[in-house]
Amino acid sequence: MHLFEHAPIQAWPRLFAHRLGGALAPENTLAGLEISRQLGITAVECDVKLSADGIPLLFHDEHLERTSNGQGLFAQQDHVALAQLDAGAWFHPAFAHERIPTLAALAEQARHHGIRVNLEIKPCPGREQETGRIVAQQASLLWQGEHLLPMLSSFSLAALLAAKAAAPDLPRALLIENWPDDWPQQVQACAACALNANERDLSQERVLAVRHAGLALMAWTVNQPARAAELYGWGTDMLCSDRPERLQAIAAATPALR
Repeated sequence: MHLFEHAPIQAWPRLFAHRLGGALAPENTLAGLEISRQLGITAVECDVKLSADGIPLLFHDEHLERTSNGQGLFAQQDHVALAQLDAGAWFHPAFAHERIPTLAALAEQARHHGIRVNLEIKPCPGREQETGRIVAQQASLLWQGEHLLPMLSSFSLAALLAAKAAAPDLPRALLIENWPDDWPQQVQACAACALNANERDLSQERVLAVRHAGLALMAWTVNQPARAAELYGWGTDMLCSDRPERLQAIAAATPALR
């Protein structure tokens, strides 16, 4: 018996660019989104967290140093200060002055170009419920009237439960690593329609178990064509990749099994 019935699984693209542009652009920037679009990639994944004043922006780390010219904790900066940081020069001088995007800016571009989005809710410590609630509320408003809604995913069950309460119509995915034995119970708790798993944890048996449960399955982060072909062949619905341009032909050539 299926655990959950939600948005049609076959409606989701087969290939997602990790952190908007994969390895081809500074992560979680609109430059990455544009590069993915130019390559013909129709779906992207990105990380969303809250500034000190509660504005959803696209950023992965707790600290600013790795992917910007800022210093200190992301959570301690308001959105005005964060918007002034350079989030591109660390990657390559050609991307100098690229900014940390707001969720609103991403939604505008994604909707305009028809790109599907997996929003990973990435709470700062202690802000799990707040982040889940605000990201879900904002996503619901920003994609209002759209037929193709964003998917909300998170490693935080608390964040997904808050997202479910705030915007129950948005599809949700449970992110897992190290393959917890209680994944069916966690999925049921947040009424997820998909499981997003580390590709290293996946076997054919586990892929079949997720399919039997009636869930879509995304594998992350898949960069090798041979592994992509294997996972698609087992019935994995979606792959998230740092090198989506290498996997496009495989995704197109491997028919979905549903």
